[in-house]
Amino acid sequence: MLLNLSSSSYSVIKFANSKSPFSDFSVKYRTHFSKSQFSSSLCHSLTSSELSFKNRHQIFWEKSKIPCRRSGDFRLWAFAGIDIGSAQSVLEAAAVLTAIIVVHESGHFLAACLQGIHVSKFAIGFGPILAKFNKNNVEYSIRAFPLGGFVGFPDNDPDSDIPMDDENLLKNRPILDRVLVISAGVIANIIFAYIIILIQVSSVGLPVQEPFPGVLVPEVRTLSAASRDGLLPGDVILAVNGNELPKLGPTAVSELVETIKRSPNRTVLLKVERGQQDLEIGVTPDESFDGTGRIGVQLSPNVKISKLVAKNFLEAFSYSRKEFLGLSYNVLDSLKQTVLNFSQSASKVSGPVAIIAVGAEVARSNIDGLYQFAAVLNINLAVINLLPLPALDGGSLALILIEAARGGRKLPLELEQRIMSSGIMVVVLLGLFLIVRDTLNLEFIKDLL
Repeated sequence: MLLNLSSSSYSVIKFANSKSPFSDFSVKYRTHFSKSQFSSSLCHSLTSSELSFKNRHQIFWEKSKIPCRRSGDFRLWAFAGIDIGSAQSVLEAAAVLTAIIVVHESGHFLAACLQGIHVSKFAIGFGPILAKFNKNNVEYSIRAFPLGGFVGFPDNDPDSDIPMDDENLLKNRPILDRVLVISAGVIANIIFAYIIILIQVSSVGLPVQEPFPGVLVPEVRTLSAASRDGLLPGDVILAVNGNELPKLGPTAVSELVETIKRSPNRTVLLKVERGQQDLEIGVTPDESFDGTGRIGVQLSPNVKISKLVAKNFLEAFSYSRKEFLGLSYNVLDSLKQTVLNFSQSASKVSGPVAIIAVGAEVARSNIDGLYQFAAVLNINLAVINLLPLPALDGGSLALILIEAARGGRKLPLELEQRIMSSGIMVVVLLGLFLIVRDTLNLEFIKDLL
């Protein structure tokens, strides 16, 4: 499975690694989550078959910034160290990822079965089989590495007793039938994403932010300039050097940060709201290595979060449609930015370990984040899986389109197998590289090293 976590979210979400060391200017845009939150957009899985396209689903993603509804620019901070949190949150994130894989593969499986096409295997995970059973000539299995899945077809299986000219083999079906089978995984994930959003809108509600003047100070670093000069966690900075900060959160944060960065070793006068009191506090930023000022705080927009819960079916479908379209737009926009700026974004790609780590971070916040995490991964899965690349559903669809353009004449089987095998090899090698890299970035692994 390929995942690409986009830069923007129509809904109000984000994550921040609560155990990552914050910088002297760590801007933490908060939403309805208590500490760490998840943001919006994306996911993919491939179809795997045991015919000419043996697609194996591997998992990757790209981390970037995330704007939110009514709240401006929310960012997904990508720190070098990854904290996976408690075992429960890890299991919850893994369960979400597994459910998405099951839904994707079930789409392929059902599309084939409903058309009477022979299916030989349905597997969750890769590698050695941990458990399996057979029913109606289909082997259902759970495998050792739960990082993907596949649906197997007996088209080129030498052990199959089905005649090669059987009309119900996938390869012998008309082009439209094969297109339906291959695209059904994408369709299933799109439907699943919409259902998740619909359930959220109808039950826990969508988070909506109401901005207030000033900038909130969630945390103050020990022995920092801010701590030395009297700033406390929970303070709201209303003005800097006599200039009132705007009500729009990200703009206010950026303005405050820029003022402090321009003022190393020069006192900055802050108007601070602390409880029911308004105070004037002078803070003298320390000079950082690059010559800019720093005070050692985390900053976030000063917002109040409320929940928007649908009152009836019409509202539920209306809210869900807007949310779904917003998330989908952001997935597509993120993919476009990734392609246009690949040299900068390539280093941000992470594998399944990082996805589980982020999912665990989301699960530790509250149920809202888990809904959004699941919806975003489903949409991203659907979008990326349509890319015309070998080993993806889109690659298989591309081969079928070439066949249609050739008047129904298929490419030589050996050529198709070479194309798909090369794609699978690249995906597997990239997946292994990312798994190793992301594992080494886990906090407890770094502590051991």
